[in-house]
Amino acid sequence: MQGYHTAVFDLDGTLLNTLEDLADAANFALLQMGWPTRSQDEIRSFVGNGVELLIRRAAPHRVQEAEISRCLSVFKEHYAAHMADKTAPYPGILPLLRALRQRGVTLAVVSNKFDSAVKELCAGCFPGLIQAAVGASDQASKKPDPAMVVQALRALGTSPAGAVYIGDSDVDLQTARNAGLPCLSVTWGFRDAAFLRTHGAAVLVHRPEELLSFFPLPGFTPEDSAL
Repeated sequence: MQGYHTAVFDLDGTLLNTLEDLADAANFALLQMGWPTRSQDEIRSFVGNGVELLIRRAAPHRVQEAEISRCLSVFKEHYAAHMADKTAPYPGILPLLRALRQRGVTLAVVSNKFDSAVKELCAGCFPGLIQAAVGASDQASKKPDPAMVVQALRALGTSPAGAVYIGDSDVDLQTARNAGLPCLSVTWGFRDAAFLRTHGAAVLVHRPEELLSFFPLPGFTPEDSAL
């Protein structure tokens, strides 16, 4: 059993179910542009690479760059005001994070969501639990580039050795690989188990409490499990 000391989490689809608020903000922006709206399943398939790509994927084909920029601006303004209307931690996430902190595990969040939203959601949904929260900004390239993971580990004052990346998507798998970290892929988020396996997931986790087995209590040895 591997005993990690640092967990780097994705946010959307891993810790938080943000789909309804993302869909509401995207459809609000699309309507403001006079464009057709999208279903939640479509929005689910568009997320993972940041809000600009979300809007580009949701927009009709062959629209002008200026229109994309305007739609993105409307989305950001609406989402900033409504990001926590329906968003909530997945069942079992809060007990998991509390248990990990009790075990001395350091916790970080790395997300392609814009940085101010990442920090606000982590502070509001996980008060006192997340020690470093890094979102998209001019300071680092978006995932799957490993720059934000490196930034988070630096903020924690820890090295990649003993750290693990936890996410729900192909982007997370690529990010972990690029950062040189093992990846635990969760199946309760925006991508299902079959999709994750197809994209190279080696370890699938189906319930938050299952993650605890990867973070043994201090002083735990494999022989203890036989006692």
